[in-house]
Amino acid sequence: MASEASKQVHRITMFKIPDPSNIQPILDKYSTMAQDAKKDGKPYILRCVAGPAVNDARSQGYTLAAQTTFSSLDDMKYYDNECEAHAALKAVAKGKVEPPPLMVCFDNAVGTSS
Repeated sequence: MASEASKQVHRITMFKIPDPSNIQPILDKYSTMAQDAKKDGKPYILRCVAGPAVNDARSQGYTLAAQTTFSSLDDMKYYDNECEAHAALKAVAKGKVEPPPLMVCFDNAVGTSS
């Protein structure tokens, strides 16, 4: 039987932002996302970290990465479709990210969630 921790959903999002001056405003939104994002009046994001990508050939042109952890797939769907804080982040990023961000989600098949 899967443990409760294995039900968490981790989301990695990578952005290509051609103008370096556009990275900081997006980071500013991510810096308060875990507190600003509310569901039923309470914060629901377990963890949110973001930062500029290390300038390395392996980055393949991606300039910003974010990792967000949710308690469930339903919480991640809420984030995508209903969360006002995420809508505000998307508004700041609009027109600054080319092409659309690359996103991958996974649950805890191995490892810990700390």
